[in-house]
Amino acid sequence: MSVSAARTAAWSDAHRPQGAAEAGLPIGTSGSHPVACTPVPLLHVDDHCIVAVKPAGLLSVPGRGAERRDCLAARIQAGHADALVVHRLDMATSGLVVLARGATAQRRLGIAFAARAVEKCYVAIVDGLVADDAGEIDLPLIADWPNRPRQIVDRTCGKPSLTRYRVLDRDGTAGRTRIELTPVTGRSHQLRVHLQASGHPILGDALYAPPAVHAAADRLLLHATALRFPHPASGTPLGFESAPPF
Repeated sequence: MSVSAARTAAWSDAHRPQGAAEAGLPIGTSGSHPVACTPVPLLHVDDHCIVAVKPAGLLSVPGRGAERRDCLAARIQAGHADALVVHRLDMATSGLVVLARGATAQRRLGIAFAARAVEKCYVAIVDGLVADDAGEIDLPLIADWPNRPRQIVDRTCGKPSLTRYRVLDRDGTAGRTRIELTPVTGRSHQLRVHLQASGHPILGDALYAPPAVHAAADRLLLHATALRFPHPASGTPLGFESAPPF
């Protein structure tokens, strides 16, 4: 990892194009597979947006097949039928997610993501002792088509991808580092691939960590800890925090 010339405090992420489910199609029951009724923690609810804490192991949006209908969107829509997804977290990742209430709010939040006016921060525990206290990882990423959903570094055809990081703590005895991550771009699996490519895979990562590092935790140790965005109606800056459960 190379240290950036100056530490950057701004947290930002790029907007990802969304599919039919993310665009707000109704999500409820499907045949003999109703969605789970287990609620998710809500940190904020108003007439225009909802901020939730997604648990690890829960899809953000429905997967393929009736048995994969249970997801964050469905659980929130069970109590707030107008909730629409704007962005998402990987199934294995936990943490903060904002949902829009209604198409107008969804469009405005989507514009904010596209303009990188949304600031996000994550905390992870990675294998090994990260040498530099702060820096950035600038490696282009592309889908590994024969091995989907994996992504890989591709310096020729990959899309520009930038992650900034700051070390929070080093555990010399266990050989682990707690690290704060700021994705400047928002590629699929960006944080996971960047850390793996830098020699510090995230503990519990079933896709990118070697077997011993995968087995070192019972879940992916990656949590979206901070989220800041302009309110979709008033434009007032909102900020939320969620402590990692590890």
